Amino acid sequence: MADAHGQQPEQQQPGPGSTAEMEPKPQDEMADYVGRDLLAGKRALITGGDSGIGRAVAVAFAKEGADVAIAYLCEHDDARHTASLVTAAGRQAVLLPGELAEEHHATQIVERTVEELGGLDILVNHVGTQTPAKSLEELSSEQFDYTFKVNVYSHFWTTKAALRYLPDGAAIINTASINGLRGNKTLLDYSATKGAIIAFTYSLAQNLVERRIRVNAVAPGPVWTPLIPATFPPEKAGSFGQQVPMGRAAHPDEIAPSYVFFAAERLSSYYTGEVLAPIGGETLPG
Repeated sequence: MADAHGQQPEQQQPGPGSTAEMEPKPQDEMADYVGRDLLAGKRALITGGDSGIGRAVAVAFAKEGADVAIAYLCEHDDARHTASLVTAAGRQAVLLPGELAEEHHATQIVERTVEELGGLDILVNHVGTQTPAKSLEELSSEQFDYTFKVNVYSHFWTTKAALRYLPDGAAIINTASINGLRGNKTLLDYSATKGAIIAFTYSLAQNLVERRIRVNAVAPGPVWTPLIPATFPPEKAGSFGQQVPMGRAAHPDEIAPSYVFFAAERLSSYYTGEVLAPIGGETLPG
């Protein structure tokens, strides 16, 4: 388990990563979360919803009364477990595996969601990938292209398809990152995509304001999810999160309420074009 200083054991696993192999296990099931019907009758699509933050958001939405479609790459065991948590909360779960770096699939998940759930009210663009590179010379065009396809293009494709179905007053929530706000020297392409997501959020919020579709972003700091041991070397995974003032990485359960806040009109009806940054006490200039 993590020690008192928030340090995990050194560990590494092949991508895209599995919750079962993590030590300690992330707190990502919203076990003690009590819903208030803030999303009663809503239909949500969450990309990257199989594990980590995506799982916690899916369960929180279900506990607030929403049916949930979960798009993911190939982490079937994690996705099935997330679906079981959604159904245990009394809501419908739909699993949508496939490569979101491909335009056809990124648009088809919207069609499948509408077919299975009968509509779409909330879109969470959460799917993301990262691969560290020590220098720009080490960063290949293929990696740069794939990171943008997953992290930015999928958001564009899925959102564009969703706008045909989202009613006026709907909510779109994008996942950015602290790295999109202040950069990261070994995550050059990833940080660039997260900066793009923030600018996309600002712009789309202005574009959709007349439809009352609120567009906001959550930009977390370090969060203990399968992406970390699947993309960082063992020693970096072991010390992950220690750099923030709180001295540890967040658990997904600590981040998911930010998505509930933006999804629920009762809580955030006057918020659009905002970036909420749960980053463990770090402060940023400007």
